[in-house]
Amino acid sequence: MASITAGETRAATQRKAEAQVEVAAPSRREFLYYIWGASIALLLGEATAGIIWFSLPRFKEGTFGGVFSFPPDRVPATDAGPLNVPEGRFWVSNVPDQGLVVLYGVCTHLGCLPKWVDANIRFECPCHGSKFEKSGLYIEGPAPRSLDRFSTTVIFTDGTSETMSAAGDPIPLNGKSIASVQIDTGRRIKRDGKV
Repeated sequence: MASITAGETRAATQRKAEAQVEVAAPSRREFLYYIWGASIALLLGEATAGIIWFSLPRFKEGTFGGVFSFPPDRVPATDAGPLNVPEGRFWVSNVPDQGLVVLYGVCTHLGCLPKWVDANIRFECPCHGSKFEKSGLYIEGPAPRSLDRFSTTVIFTDGTSETMSAAGDPIPLNGKSIASVQIDTGRRIKRDGKV
Protein backbone atom coordinates (compact mmCIF):
# COMPACT_ATOMS: atom_id res chain seq x y z
CA MET A 1 0.00 0.00 0.00
CA ALA A 2 1.15 3.39 -0.81
CA SER A 3 1.14 5.92 1.92
CA ILE A 4 -0.59 9.21 1.47
CA THR A 5 1.61 12.17 1.99
CA ALA A 6 0.68 15.40 3.66
CA GLY A 7 0.95 17.26 0.36
CA GLU A 8 -1.55 14.99 -1.29
CA THR A 9 -3.98 15.46 1.60
CA ARG A 10 -3.62 19.21 1.36
CA ALA A 11 -4.26 19.15 -2.41
CA ALA A 12 -7.40 17.02 -1.94
CA THR A 13 -8.73 19.40 0.69
CA GLN A 14 -8.03 22.36 -1.54
CA ARG A 15 -9.89 20.71 -4.43
CA LYS A 16 -12.90 20.09 -2.17
CA ALA A 17 -12.96 23.73 -1.10
CA GLU A 18 -12.85 24.85 -4.71
CA ALA A 19 -15.71 22.43 -5.58
CA GLN A 20 -18.03 23.78 -2.89
CA VAL A 21 -20.47 26.34 -4.20
CA GLU A 22 -21.71 29.12 -2.09
CA VAL A 23 -25.55 29.23 -2.03
CA ALA A 24 -26.99 32.54 -1.00
CA ALA A 25 -30.48 32.97 0.47
CA PRO A 26 -33.01 34.46 -1.98
CA SER A 27 -33.45 38.17 -1.88
CA ARG A 28 -36.72 39.69 -0.73
CA ARG A 29 -37.74 40.34 -4.35
CA GLU A 30 -37.07 36.71 -5.38
CA PHE A 31 -39.01 35.46 -2.37
CA LEU A 32 -42.04 37.59 -3.34
CA TYR A 33 -41.85 36.32 -6.94
CA TYR A 34 -41.96 32.72 -5.67
CA ILE A 35 -44.89 33.41 -3.33
CA TRP A 36 -46.88 35.22 -6.05
CA GLY A 37 -46.18 32.43 -8.55
CA ALA A 38 -47.27 29.74 -6.08
CA SER A 39 -50.43 31.71 -5.22
CA ILE A 40 -51.41 32.10 -8.86
CA ALA A 41 -50.73 28.41 -9.58
CA LEU A 42 -52.88 27.40 -6.58
CA LEU A 43 -55.70 29.74 -7.63
CA LEU A 44 -55.68 28.40 -11.20
CA GLY A 45 -55.70 24.82 -9.92
CA GLU A 46 -58.68 25.50 -7.66
CA ALA A 47 -60.59 27.26 -10.44
CA THR A 48 -59.93 24.39 -12.87
CA ALA A 49 -61.06 21.78 -10.34
CA GLY A 50 -64.20 23.81 -9.59
CA ILE A 51 -65.11 24.18 -13.26
CA ILE A 52 -64.64 20.46 -13.91
CA TRP A 53 -66.68 19.51 -10.82
CA PHE A 54 -69.46 21.92 -11.82
CA SER A 55 -69.65 20.83 -15.47
CA LEU A 56 -69.85 17.06 -14.90
CA PRO A 57 -73.42 15.73 -14.62
CA ARG A 58 -74.27 14.10 -11.32
CA PHE A 59 -77.60 12.44 -12.04
CA LYS A 60 -78.52 9.78 -9.54
CA GLU A 61 -81.52 7.57 -9.22
CA GLY A 62 -84.30 9.45 -7.44
CA THR A 63 -83.06 12.95 -8.34
CA PHE A 64 -84.18 15.19 -11.19
CA GLY A 65 -82.32 14.23 -14.34
CA GLY A 66 -82.08 10.60 -13.23
CA VAL A 67 -84.44 7.63 -13.13
CA PHE A 68 -87.29 7.50 -10.60
CA SER A 69 -88.74 4.22 -9.38
CA PHE A 70 -92.36 5.21 -8.84
CA PRO A 71 -94.34 2.90 -6.50
CA PRO A 72 -97.29 1.26 -8.28
CA ASP A 73 -99.63 1.85 -5.32
CA ARG A 74 -99.27 5.64 -5.83
CA VAL A 75 -100.49 5.55 -9.46
CA PRO A 76 -103.71 7.61 -9.39
CA ALA A 77 -107.03 6.08 -10.40
CA THR A 78 -108.56 7.19 -13.70
CA ASP A 79 -111.23 9.22 -11.87
CA ALA A 80 -108.67 10.96 -9.61
CA GLY A 81 -106.57 14.00 -10.40
CA PRO A 82 -102.89 13.71 -11.34
CA LEU A 83 -100.29 13.17 -8.60
CA ASN A 84 -97.56 15.79 -8.21
CA VAL A 85 -94.00 14.58 -7.47
CA PRO A 86 -92.05 17.79 -6.63
CA GLU A 87 -88.62 16.13 -6.25
CA GLY A 88 -88.92 14.84 -9.82
CA ARG A 89 -90.70 17.93 -11.20
CA PHE A 90 -93.43 15.82 -12.79
CA TRP A 91 -97.10 14.88 -12.60
CA VAL A 92 -98.30 11.27 -12.90
CA SER A 93 -101.66 11.16 -14.66
CA ASN A 94 -103.90 8.17 -15.39
CA VAL A 95 -106.13 9.28 -18.26
CA PRO A 96 -109.38 7.35 -18.89
CA ASP A 97 -109.37 5.36 -22.15
CA GLN A 98 -105.73 6.37 -22.81
CA GLY A 99 -103.49 5.17 -19.98
CA LEU A 100 -100.58 6.37 -17.87
CA VAL A 101 -98.64 9.49 -18.79
CA VAL A 102 -95.92 11.37 -16.88
CA LEU A 103 -95.95 15.12 -17.54
CA TYR A 104 -93.09 17.56 -17.00
CA GLY A 105 -94.37 20.06 -14.42
CA VAL A 106 -93.20 23.15 -16.32
CA CYS A 107 -95.33 25.21 -18.71
CA THR A 108 -94.09 25.25 -22.30
CA HIS A 109 -94.73 29.00 -22.55
CA LEU A 110 -92.27 30.66 -20.17
CA GLY A 111 -91.43 27.94 -17.64
CA CYS A 112 -94.07 28.65 -14.99
CA LEU A 113 -95.44 25.78 -12.90
CA PRO A 114 -99.00 24.86 -13.93
CA LYS A 115 -101.25 23.52 -11.19
CA TRP A 116 -104.01 20.93 -11.36
CA VAL A 117 -107.41 22.54 -10.70
CA ASP A 118 -109.96 19.91 -9.57
CA ALA A 119 -112.92 22.24 -10.12
CA ASN A 120 -112.07 22.68 -13.82
CA ILE A 121 -110.51 19.23 -14.31
CA ARG A 122 -107.42 20.62 -16.06
CA PHE A 123 -103.96 22.09 -15.57
CA GLU A 124 -103.87 25.89 -15.41
CA CYS A 125 -100.77 28.05 -15.56
CA PRO A 126 -101.10 30.82 -12.94
CA CYS A 127 -98.78 33.23 -14.76
CA HIS A 128 -100.21 33.65 -18.25
CA GLY A 129 -103.33 31.48 -18.33
CA SER A 130 -102.32 28.52 -20.49
CA LYS A 131 -104.62 25.54 -19.95
CA PHE A 132 -103.94 21.85 -20.52
CA GLU A 133 -106.02 18.66 -20.35
CA LYS A 134 -105.36 15.87 -17.85
CA SER A 135 -103.20 14.19 -20.51
CA GLY A 136 -101.15 17.40 -20.91
CA LEU A 137 -102.68 18.34 -24.27
CA TYR A 138 -102.99 22.05 -25.01
CA ILE A 139 -106.43 23.66 -24.57
CA GLU A 140 -105.84 27.42 -24.78
CA GLY A 141 -103.46 30.22 -23.87
CA PRO A 142 -100.10 31.52 -25.03
CA ALA A 143 -98.25 28.19 -24.68
CA PRO A 144 -96.86 27.07 -28.05
CA ARG A 145 -97.49 23.34 -27.49
CA SER A 146 -98.77 20.68 -25.10
CA LEU A 147 -96.90 19.84 -21.88
CA ASP A 148 -93.70 17.85 -22.32
CA ARG A 149 -93.58 14.23 -21.15
CA PHE A 150 -90.94 12.04 -19.57
CA SER A 151 -89.97 8.66 -20.98
CA THR A 152 -91.69 6.01 -18.88
CA THR A 153 -91.57 2.22 -18.63
CA VAL A 154 -94.30 0.25 -16.86
CA ILE A 155 -93.49 -3.30 -15.76
CA PHE A 156 -96.55 -5.46 -15.10
CA THR A 157 -96.80 -8.32 -12.58
CA ASP A 158 -97.12 -10.86 -15.41
CA GLY A 159 -93.54 -9.98 -16.50
CA THR A 160 -94.42 -7.91 -19.55
CA SER A 161 -93.46 -4.26 -19.90
CA GLU A 162 -94.60 -1.25 -21.91
CA THR A 163 -92.37 1.69 -22.79
CA MET A 164 -93.68 5.08 -23.86
CA SER A 165 -93.42 5.62 -27.62
CA ALA A 166 -91.08 8.20 -29.13
CA ALA A 167 -94.13 10.43 -29.71
CA GLY A 168 -94.96 10.34 -25.98
CA ASP A 169 -98.29 8.55 -26.24
CA PRO A 170 -99.83 7.35 -22.94
CA ILE A 171 -99.10 3.77 -21.87
CA PRO A 172 -102.35 1.74 -21.88
CA LEU A 173 -102.79 -0.15 -18.61
CA ASN A 174 -105.79 -2.27 -19.77
CA GLY A 175 -106.63 -3.28 -16.19
CA LYS A 176 -103.27 -5.06 -15.68
CA SER A 177 -101.61 -5.08 -12.29
CA ILE A 178 -98.48 -2.91 -12.16
CA ALA A 179 -95.22 -4.20 -10.60
CA SER A 180 -93.16 -1.02 -11.05
CA VAL A 181 -92.97 2.25 -12.95
CA GLN A 182 -89.61 3.66 -14.11
CA ILE A 183 -89.60 7.36 -15.01
CA ASP A 184 -86.51 8.76 -16.77
CA THR A 185 -86.46 12.52 -16.08
CA GLY A 186 -83.33 12.81 -18.23
CA ARG A 187 -85.32 11.96 -21.38
CA ARG A 188 -87.96 14.60 -22.04
CA ILE A 189 -90.34 14.13 -24.95
CA LYS A 190 -91.50 17.37 -26.55
CA ARG A 191 -94.90 17.29 -28.15
CA ASP A 192 -94.91 19.19 -31.45
CA GLY A 193 -97.74 21.60 -32.02
CA LYS A 194 -100.82 21.70 -29.85
CA VAL A 195 -101.77 18.02 -29.98
